Amino acid sequence: MLKRLLDIVIASSALVLLSPIYALVAYKVKKNLGSPVLFRQLRPGLYGKPFEMVKFRTMKDALDLDGNPLPDSERLTAFGKMLRATSLDEMPELWNVIKGDMSIVGPRPLLMEYLPLYNREQAKRHHVRPGITGHAQVNGRNAISWEKKFELDTWYVENQSLWLDFKIMLKTVKKVIAKDDISAEGEATTTKFTGTPEQKK
Repeated sequence: MLKRLLDIVIASSALVLLSPIYALVAYKVKKNLGSPVLFRQLRPGLYGKPFEMVKFRTMKDALDLDGNPLPDSERLTAFGKMLRATSLDEMPELWNVIKGDMSIVGPRPLLMEYLPLYNREQAKRHHVRPGITGHAQVNGRNAISWEKKFELDTWYVENQSLWLDFKIMLKTVKKVIAKDDISAEGEATTTKFTGTPEQKK
């Protein structure tokens, strides 16, 4: 209950304090990428229950000759990369926190298609609300393997505390300023998760 209360206070305060930046980013997104300004996608929340996560758009709606979206590397613009590097694209998720879909700190909400791919240990990441930032984000983010990310996520679930959340938030600020571990080597964002090999489970 205390964590939920702090989530509401922090997210509400951040939205008020950052509202000029929020408005500026929304204007820049519309100018550079057009409408819609916001990117909405179903993601698994607490216990895997789907919710609509909201972010600022970072990619163009570029399609190939068959009408399929082009690869991320071709749709992600320099402006979009800047938004991701500074984590400004994540600002609308503060609304998800206020609504109760997310927390400030917790395992990042990934794709719905990954749900059946988790082993029992990895699935523990859904025993808490997903977060805007998390233990994996301050310990490698997109530069580490999926298995390492899930190991860090489940460690957080089993050792969560308000003090740990506070430390993760401080480390997040440092990571954002330093622009560390934004993407996997050789990738525009990060590689898709296709499941953990049986021998690693």
